[in-house]
Amino acid sequence: MFQRALICTDFTDGIYRLAQFVPSLAAGGLKSLVFVHCVSVESGPGIPRQDSAKLEPARQRLQELLREAPADIEVTVEVQLGRASDCILRLAKQHQADVIFLGSPTRTLLEEKLFGSTTAALAEKTSVPMIILRPQLVSTYTTAELELRCAHLFRYLLIPYDGTEGGEKIIQNIHYQVKNNSDSVLERVRLLWVIDDHMRRELRGDRLVEQAQQELDRLQAELAELNLVVNTTVVEGSPLEEIMKTAETHDISAIATCSRNIEGILRWSSPSLTREIMRGSWHPVLFFPS
Repeated sequence: MFQRALICTDFTDGIYRLAQFVPSLAAGGLKSLVFVHCVSVESGPGIPRQDSAKLEPARQRLQELLREAPADIEVTVEVQLGRASDCILRLAKQHQADVIFLGSPTRTLLEEKLFGSTTAALAEKTSVPMIILRPQLVSTYTTAELELRCAHLFRYLLIPYDGTEGGEKIIQNIHYQVKNNSDSVLERVRLLWVIDDHMRRELRGDRLVEQAQQELDRLQAELAELNLVVNTTVVEGSPLEEIMKTAETHDISAIATCSRNIEGILRWSSPSLTREIMRGSWHPVLFFPS
């Protein structure tokens, strides 16, 4: 689906290991890779300077991991001083990235509020899609496992869809990415409509399941025109639980989700299914910002 990736690591998230798997990332459709490490600075007066003594060890570490990178893939290393979210935004624009790789641990709402989150900050500031990986998993994959994961990361997407604006945005993004990338590796999509069983019966109507299936059938035909295999499911239950159960059962590569509200999906004052997926899913999450 994507061709130009910004792969960001703080060397505690396991994401730096991807530098050893450039051929596998290329097999996943990527043609340009920028490996990024941002060295934090202490707050204080003045503008921080790019101190080579602080930056060179990280640059050398990434270069060492990239020794086996094939010559036909464009690979760049960027090590800069500054706040991670600011560096990533700047470099994504500079290198015209069409996807950003991030390692983000599972968090509770309280942990995110207390300790902050680069992923949360970027979700509200960037227009570039993000693929979010769990450091706990990336760090423990064997070489063979990570090789396969890198090659298959964008082959089979689970799309939670409920007819709202957020779901429509995901479908539009899928159309755009596939049509504008002749080397897209996306093969399969699973559309999942979860009818929340906490919704009052009188508000749901008598034909909600039937209507949901009809809408998914329409999308199935639409996406099939992109030469994708499309499966559809309508279930009743807890949305988050059913999404995670479906991801596990059907061996998907990543869960695709989208901002539903241009005012910011990560506001702490209101509940958000997208926010819960980004915080808690052990599967890779492909997030499309507004």
